[in-house]
Amino acid sequence: RDPYSLTLSFFQHALNGGIRRYHVASVLCQRAKVAMSHFEPNEYINYEKLEKNINIVRKRLDRPLTLSEKIVYGHLDDPAKQEIERGKTYLRLRPDRVAMQDATAQMAMLQFISSGLPKVAVPSTIHCDHLIEAQSGGEKDLRRAKDINQEVYNFLSTAGAKYGVGFWKPGSGIIHQIILENYSYPGVMLIGTDSHTPNGGGLGGICIGVGGADAVDVMAGIPWELKCPKVIGVKLTGKLSGWSSPKDVILKVAGILTVKGGTGAIIEYHGPGVDSISCTGKIARIAYLELSVVGGMATICNMGAEIGATTSVFPYNTRMKKYLSKTGRADIAALADEFQQYLVPDAGCQYDQVIEINLSELKPHINGPFTPDLAHPVSDVGAVAEKEGWPVDIRVGLIGSCTNSSYEDMGRSAAVAKQALAHGLKCKSKFTITPGSEQIRATIERDGYAQILRDIGGLILANACGPCIGQWDRKDIKKGEKNTIVTSYNRNFTGRNDANPETHAFVTSPEIVTALSIAGTLKFNPETDFLTGADGKKFKLEAPDADELPKLDFDPGQDTYQYPPKDGSGQHVDVSPTSQRLQLLEPFDKWDGKDLEDMLILIKVKGKCTTDHISAAGPWLKFRGHLDNISNNLLIGAINIENGKANSVRNALTQEFGPVPDTARYYKKMGVKWAVIGDENYGEGSSREHAALEPRHLGGRVIITKSFARIHETNLKKQGLLPLTFADPADYNKIHPVDKLSIVGLADFAPGKPLKCIIKHPNGSQETIMLNHTFNESQIEWFQAGSALNRMKELQQKSS
Repeated sequence: RDPYSLTLSFFQHALNGGIRRYHVASVLCQRAKVAMSHFEPNEYINYEKLEKNINIVRKRLDRPLTLSEKIVYGHLDDPAKQEIERGKTYLRLRPDRVAMQDATAQMAMLQFISSGLPKVAVPSTIHCDHLIEAQSGGEKDLRRAKDINQEVYNFLSTAGAKYGVGFWKPGSGIIHQIILENYSYPGVMLIGTDSHTPNGGGLGGICIGVGGADAVDVMAGIPWELKCPKVIGVKLTGKLSGWSSPKDVILKVAGILTVKGGTGAIIEYHGPGVDSISCTGKIARIAYLELSVVGGMATICNMGAEIGATTSVFPYNTRMKKYLSKTGRADIAALADEFQQYLVPDAGCQYDQVIEINLSELKPHINGPFTPDLAHPVSDVGAVAEKEGWPVDIRVGLIGSCTNSSYEDMGRSAAVAKQALAHGLKCKSKFTITPGSEQIRATIERDGYAQILRDIGGLILANACGPCIGQWDRKDIKKGEKNTIVTSYNRNFTGRNDANPETHAFVTSPEIVTALSIAGTLKFNPETDFLTGADGKKFKLEAPDADELPKLDFDPGQDTYQYPPKDGSGQHVDVSPTSQRLQLLEPFDKWDGKDLEDMLILIKVKGKCTTDHISAAGPWLKFRGHLDNISNNLLIGAINIENGKANSVRNALTQEFGPVPDTARYYKKMGVKWAVIGDENYGEGSSREHAALEPRHLGGRVIITKSFARIHETNLKKQGLLPLTFADPADYNKIHPVDKLSIVGLADFAPGKPLKCIIKHPNGSQETIMLNHTFNESQIEWFQAGSALNRMKELQQKSS
């Protein structure tokens, strides 16, 4: 029998019996079709189209292609005519699928409902992972979340059923781990409404974080636009050993490139070191690690978001084949083998920049505080902390999350914990563990890892994002209390984990977090330092070793997936007009055809301004489906250059200082347009489009900065705002919070043509500066229509 096929009767049995790990393929043609996922048995991988498109483009460009180019150009809407120039042209692409987490899915689905379309055009899923707050532990926290968020979960469940979107229930796990286990595969192009969607690059896919409006385009069957990415090559040589881990690769890269060094680029890992990443055994008691899919490559790709990269990717290799087979997708691995030449870079391909890292020389790293690119070797961080006045005592160690919760990660942490337990020790710091998925939770429970981590003093949290995104009801400190935490997470912005601006958060590998939690101090270096056992004897922790994958099959745990019905047209989706959690959207106003004159400045931001500063998470997550309510957090974390304070700006009409959202609402009530002035890399971090929706909803029209993060700039365009950058960054200093601004020449708004800004000072003097933009013709139409969604509706009306 064809190895890629199942009989029809077995196929029916697999579906009706709820079997979750079988991959079903069609028997309807000579060359077996292979399903993208066993949850969508009639949606097939189309490597033939990828091959055809790549060959068309390779012939046109007449040069070897990087892996990134192969997958991106292989998904072009029109490969024969598409203009292609790295870093300059906009590509029109056809992604294979869409994934949305519950906090961003609310607004994405509300926008899709507004489009009037009956069903999504590509396979799409919703994942409930962001709304579960860490308090008491997994089961209790999950029950509480289901009760508190029942209205939102019901909306997402019924909207998914009506519009053909798969629904992963609360408790299923974090979106990125679910994607890795079920949906990512070599050569896929997937977009997700979360900035850490690149996690799927660990399985050889181009997986890109976007805002909800971009997701709506793809779900509507419209070609998706992306500026043609540059490609940064990271060449890996040597082998990891001892306490060094795959996490240290990306921590090192972040230190080299900084938080904006990857903007507009795909990070492509290559070289002989790639095949050496996964835990496979010990030689002379030294653990030589090879980059595994789940334990290494995905971690590295996940944190590419922290350097502003469009995404990150690894070439197809035997590690991916092994992981696909272990997760019930051997048919995909076999098909990928047939098309392998299209899933690896061409020999002689050229990168825009090359970074080389010798894994044999790489030391364990820890990055922070307050930014993920402040890199330190673990051996140095204690001394640096003392010099800088950072607290060296560690209050809490936290492992897991989407970045580091693979089976191998949990095993290596358990290996460290087991050594300490053997000497009668437990963690000096509080210690928490977040499994990435129900499958990981169930498997580490079965195999004993979870109990070892409990025995050392750990608390197992729900399969959800939890403290990583600020969903943490922290009780051990008061707000404003200076303290240190260490995590295996990906992001450590000010106040991100616990809303306390005095929490010094450091990110590192889960095994280093475990070791530091046992020691209780940043001054401990597990490579050289000794601990004292309960018997008073000193001992040294050995570098941990663990299996890359379980010896038995993964335990899938509880079934938490809801299939969309074949016909969801009769499904009712309820949004109460009195709801405080959900609100149907009203179209934004169209551009009136006039220049934007005499705009007030809502705030001139000083320094770093992430999407967490623009639209905070944590307790505000509950309003992600209600635009007016969530707008009450607009820019409350941004620092006002006028007074050095957060959430305190001058109302130019009353001269009184007050909260940013209140001031914006006052301007809107008075019919006054306003602008925001920002610094470098404005909007870095999360993909949350609320950071663009909120200023638009409250009357903002222009955001002027030295530079933008990619996703945020696109989100602003999608909502009809003007993201503009100073032609001369020094002009940032010419604008004062009390000035008025006019953007003139909008009647001639065109791609590549700078716009003129007139600065009017209170003393009557004026200055003129030039502002650049990255709008193309279709994006200018978004601005003119009031938003991308408005423009979509205009085109639908014309076609009908």
